Amino acid sequence: MTSFCGTTLCLDRSDINTDEIIPARYLTEIEKTAMGPHLMEDLELEGFDPKQDLKEIGVLVARRNFGCGSSREHAPWALEANGIHVVIAESFARIFYQNMFNCGMLAITLNTKQIDRLFQAAAVSPLHVAVDVDTGKIQATAGPDTWTIPFALTGFEKALVQAGGWVEYADQNY
Repeated sequence: MTSFCGTTLCLDRSDINTDEIIPARYLTEIEKTAMGPHLMEDLELEGFDPKQDLKEIGVLVARRNFGCGSSREHAPWALEANGIHVVIAESFARIFYQNMFNCGMLAITLNTKQIDRLFQAAAVSPLHVAVDVDTGKIQATAGPDTWTIPFALTGFEKALVQAGGWVEYADQNY
């Protein structure tokens, strides 16, 4: 069984770009861990403090077009270096979306109503999400409320995540 879980941070904004996820000045780094401390340090969002808000987060939830901007694997790497293996949004930039799966991470697309429910729950109580890749289900828990949200992946996306990313998938299959 392939699963991911964690406390969720909701970023109530569309069009969070790769320069905001990991600023370009850190693209010379070759170790993923070196990018970790700089995750979202340039993201301007009222009330957001990356040094505090990203502590012990396993899942990000955002609005539309997450990961737009420059194409770079560094954005998923910076997330991974901080223990964030799942991003849930209404939509993703195409290259960022594929880079997440290439790194063995999840980019889950949900409709606006489902995203709104996650935001509403997180506004009242800490939101915890458990994602089961094999069944295509998210279990969301906030306070006393627990509910299940189905999601879809292609067979190849699922295989990439289950293998741990593109390199591991290639090692197993070629």
